[in-house]
Amino acid sequence: MELSGKVALVLGAIKGIGKGIGLALAGEGVKVALNYYDWEESLDKMKQDFEGANADYLVARTNLLDTDEISSLVDKVIAGFGRLDILVNNIERGGWPVVHGPYTQEQWDLEMATTLRAKWWVYSSALPYLRASGNGAVVNISSIAGLIGKSGPAGRIFNDGYAAANRAVSSFTEAWAREAAPEVRVNEVMLGFFETRHGPQTRGWGLLPEEQRNEIIDHTLLQRIGTIEDVVKAVLFVIRDAPFMTGSVLRLDGGYLLGGEYCEPMPKGVIEPQ
Repeated sequence: MELSGKVALVLGAIKGIGKGIGLALAGEGVKVALNYYDWEESLDKMKQDFEGANADYLVARTNLLDTDEISSLVDKVIAGFGRLDILVNNIERGGWPVVHGPYTQEQWDLEMATTLRAKWWVYSSALPYLRASGNGAVVNISSIAGLIGKSGPAGRIFNDGYAAANRAVSSFTEAWAREAAPEVRVNEVMLGFFETRHGPQTRGWGLLPEEQRNEIIDHTLLQRIGTIEDVVKAVLFVIRDAPFMTGSVLRLDGGYLLGGEYCEPMPKGVIEPQ
């Protein structure tokens, strides 16, 4: 996809991964609509960063848990830019066991409404405009929790409800890819442990003892936590450089899913060479 002149709606754009994706798209000549709701204290810094990048952008504060507000958000994008080509569905909420403890109904409902319902409503509201672009792209951001569940070192970070919700995101990705084709490609970037998502710049990470934090890194084949730049490169690839990819899940976890096992060297064997 040629990105210059396109319009993108990026959810969760006030900081971290969402802001990084928004800035990268703006750097490619994309006009970006940036939605946020929480973290109001980060708003001025976000605006400074986009101003510094000479971005063509608009900011919308929308509570995506209120489904009545979602159509108004999409209307603002169309009113401001006249079209919509890209949706980055970067919204979720997961309860860290070490932070929230056992589930309450309120916490459960909040996780499901944010991770699933909000994604579905935004996609459904945006789909007519994405189709009208003739070459639209949706990127769902999800977590490897959907594959590994509440197990191993990650079980201290991913509870079972969050894991179930993220498995459902992959179901969305496949269903939407069928529904939106051929005018719109729908793909998913599934994240492992990142600096601003389940990593060092989050509250829960600091509550884990150093030994438990190291277990997560040791379980990751590349032996490090992911960066915002790692996510940005993957998302740009999916949107810009993979025109024949749809309904796919790109796992970006540094090899966490494969970690915990080892590969032995080849033994000499007992048969004499001829």
